Amino acid sequence: MLSIKSFKIQISDAAIADLKDRLGKARWPHAITDDWSRGQPIKLIMELTDQWRNKYNWREHERDLNRYPHFMTEIDDQPIHFMHIKSPMPNALPLILSHGWPGSFAEFLDLVGPLTDPKAHGLDESIAFDLVIPSLPGFGFSSPMSLPGWDSAKTAKAWDTLMKGLGYERYGAHGGDAGALVGRELGILAPKGLVGTHLLQIFAFPSGQPGEMEKLSPFEMEGMANLANFEKYGGYQAIQSKRPGTLAFALVDSPIGQLAWNAELWFGFEGIGADHVDRERYLTNNSIYWFTATSGSAANVYYEDTQTGAGYRELNNPTPTGVAVFPQDFRSVRSFAERSNNIVHWTEMPRGGHFAASEAPHLLVEDIRKFFGRLIVG
Repeated sequence: MLSIKSFKIQISDAAIADLKDRLGKARWPHAITDDWSRGQPIKLIMELTDQWRNKYNWREHERDLNRYPHFMTEIDDQPIHFMHIKSPMPNALPLILSHGWPGSFAEFLDLVGPLTDPKAHGLDESIAFDLVIPSLPGFGFSSPMSLPGWDSAKTAKAWDTLMKGLGYERYGAHGGDAGALVGRELGILAPKGLVGTHLLQIFAFPSGQPGEMEKLSPFEMEGMANLANFEKYGGYQAIQSKRPGTLAFALVDSPIGQLAWNAELWFGFEGIGADHVDRERYLTNNSIYWFTATSGSAANVYYEDTQTGAGYRELNNPTPTGVAVFPQDFRSVRSFAERSNNIVHWTEMPRGGHFAASEAPHLLVEDIRKFFGRLIVG
């Protein structure tokens, strides 16, 4: 039986002062170019640094985060932090939400209200959810990382343990990025009581069969261009898959180094998110990484999954699976995904990107409700 304790986020004044002091002592690199071709441009990182040091109020966001009930437990010797928000609606379906890298549980704040209390948001009250929103092992307050081996498959098993430990015999799952790998591994595990898994990505690729590329839709072909762009610029994945321990020294010691590194996905390799990313939300995510000194341990999920193939392996996923594909993201291809997944729901969104819970929360809420609404009724 799990031992669960209430938890409150309480960052010390000394830690906040230390962050501001470090931000004020920046030593900036010489900018060889002023575009995005070599990495995040110095102008953007300078703007974010100034906002983080002089305008961003951690205490305000800490109070906002603490409006929700937080808890700590331990699974397989690993501290696990999670929020647990119960719906006022009877017969609400328990739903576990898994964030990715470089995000956190704070990604999901805009989903909490409409998913848990649909009546208050003008939605059909027959579809409601109890939400469990954990921090992935080694991320944020789910630290320190106790032992190696925490790949997406092991995390999926831990999530089932968590849900059962909370007394839930029937539940659903949702995830994006690294959380999508955990969500798919839950589908492969197919534990008793898992009714379905809803994902923002299924990382399935061409098999090499003749003619398969010619069958792709225009939307999917544009997605292949997104994939080519990722392969051109996605150096963070290669480094975190191979040498996360060396990278950790820079990320845990330099808040600006962490700020720039995490910006790769939030703002995009070519700045696609620079005009619309909520910078306050981005800085809240960064602050969680910084105050918990977990940028190094969070990177290890890439290393662990590379060793085992978890998340990417084409093992059969028999669990009913829904996919929401956002256009400014890696675009999952249905015909590829169907090779090893029980796809029962597929949505190609009109807008939004990789961090859909923050960028297009209303679209994501609608899709989660539609997918699980069918399963609840069924």
